[in-house]
Amino acid sequence: MIRKSAIGFVVALGLLGACQQAAQEPPISIDEGSATVDTAQVLTLPEYDAKAFFDTTSYGMPSGAGFAFFPDGQSVLVSSDKTGIFNVYAINVADGSAQQLTSSTTNAIFAVSVFPNDKRVLYTFDGGGNELNHVYVREAGGTAHDLTPGEKLKAQFLGWSGDETGFYLTSNERNPKFFDVYRYDSDDYERTMVFENEGYQIDAISSDGSWLALTKNNTSADSDIFLTDLRSVDKIPTLISAHEGNVSHGIYGFSANNTVLEYSTDAHGEFNQAWSHNLDTGEKTSLVTANWDVSFTGVSNSGHYRVTGINADARTKVSLSNAQTGAELALPDLPPGDIRSIRFSGDESKIAFLLNADTSPSNVHVVDLNAGTDTALTNALNPAINSDVLVDSQVVRYESFDGLKIPGILYRPKTANADHKSPAIVLVHGGPGGQSRTGYNPMVQHLVNHGYAVLAANNRGSSGYGKTFFHMDDKRHGEVDLQDIVYARTYLESLDWVDGENVAIMGGSYGGYMVAAALAFEPDAFNAGVDIFGVTNWVRTLKSIPPWWDSFKKALYDEMGDPAVDEERHRRISPLFHAENITKPLLVVQGVNDPRVLKVESDELVEKVRANGVPVEYLVFEDEGHGFRNRKNRIAASEAYLSFLDKTLNTAP
Repeated sequence: MIRKSAIGFVVALGLLGACQQAAQEPPISIDEGSATVDTAQVLTLPEYDAKAFFDTTSYGMPSGAGFAFFPDGQSVLVSSDKTGIFNVYAINVADGSAQQLTSSTTNAIFAVSVFPNDKRVLYTFDGGGNELNHVYVREAGGTAHDLTPGEKLKAQFLGWSGDETGFYLTSNERNPKFFDVYRYDSDDYERTMVFENEGYQIDAISSDGSWLALTKNNTSADSDIFLTDLRSVDKIPTLISAHEGNVSHGIYGFSANNTVLEYSTDAHGEFNQAWSHNLDTGEKTSLVTANWDVSFTGVSNSGHYRVTGINADARTKVSLSNAQTGAELALPDLPPGDIRSIRFSGDESKIAFLLNADTSPSNVHVVDLNAGTDTALTNALNPAINSDVLVDSQVVRYESFDGLKIPGILYRPKTANADHKSPAIVLVHGGPGGQSRTGYNPMVQHLVNHGYAVLAANNRGSSGYGKTFFHMDDKRHGEVDLQDIVYARTYLESLDWVDGENVAIMGGSYGGYMVAAALAFEPDAFNAGVDIFGVTNWVRTLKSIPPWWDSFKKALYDEMGDPAVDEERHRRISPLFHAENITKPLLVVQGVNDPRVLKVESDELVEKVRANGVPVEYLVFEDEGHGFRNRKNRIAASEAYLSFLDKTLNTAP
């Protein structure tokens, strides 16, 4: 188990990356956005439908605070959509056989943790994507019950007590705006409130139950860390990050011996670095530095091993080292790809993790640290797909309107060349503040397999490229960041293998907003748009955010603008109020249960654009929220994307 990893504040409108966001070994980096790529011409390739790409099996590990290995070390706990719906499985370490532990056919269920001394497990699910998660326990015999019963509450797992006699959950049942902390007894599940929260974000609890680490956002660029001594009578949080100016902080977790708190800060440069705070003396010490963000760092339960992940140019570089000496531990030869979600066995003789690459979905691996051997427990790629069809991405950079270099992830169809040009798609990530990253993406591979070039642009305001870049779009959304996306087309037009006359824009959540904004405010920039549960009316969206976002609402309003005073600007940048300008074909996708972007926003946009006489297709999923949990829906959506693009772009040879 890794204690707890934390990532700096990113506004939560982003796409749900369920078990698909990952990274891979660095391919060639093209700093200036040149087209120096493999020129091998493969003019005839098999084309597969969306089902083939999505019939890969997705796997996910328990949360960073949860145990993945069963106590005997013979199995690991995972989440998987093997049946088409995410459920919980135990995978045998020796032979890879899987035992299904939950059997939902509707709601996606995700693994949380194995109990440290027996075969009970914790898992979580919500109601059809409404994000009101409950935490359940599955007894060793198979029966299960809700540890967090009630209506309209949201609960989350926080961690285990070091003596393994209890665990901690957070719940907003008392006040929908704030998450309180409860300790549950491992035997009878009797619970006790250990912290009543009044406005903080709960991040980590020490394994001895003495300390609680909290954060509070002052603005989108400035945040603080607080510590609460849970042994005290008043339990008043104490500020430990006093500073001047804008400094962002986050929590990684407590050390194994509960003597220090490990945290992130951008006080010392452009990127988030790892530091430690001594709980007794208050002394602060540099822990991990890099020329990129330190996405996570943490130690094994014994404190012997440290695992660190660096967000290196849209890829994750993970290192495993001796926590005392810093010496990096050499792992056996692994297939190409990036390591994610390392979890230790109880005796720390083994690690389980996911390995993911552009051309390989996440597979579960187990490494025996004593023997130095690696075992792949899963083979996630659909065997019906010839892996030679899959395309590796390339990191590129292109100039925007003001000369700023914009990073992006480029996928080139293997059939594309100067004599056989490919239509193209500019793909915009969620956020604001998200990041497009390398790794297997069945939706993208499906489109590329059918001849579409895809450029996943990381416009200004994206995370991962330093705090200056991240804040360049603050209160300028739909303006400067939109121009970065418009100039993505200009870049694509410069490539001799791209059909610059046929370029669409596509995105989800904030990316969906950018689609609608591009069609409304730059109506000639793209030939068609695919808006996937995108914001269309910022006035309503910012007034109707879920109550459990209250702890970072101030930061959200600082970045996007407070609806109480910025309504005029919100109306100005909202596509819904300018829909009469939309003249290009549009596909809109929406989940009925979406608590972030209400369905009425998509309904109204579709109605207004259709009134223009513009072709509009509208795909609504009754059992989805803000993103896709069910494989059948992902397949239906991807087939709709391809069909729409084939009809609206001139793709004839």
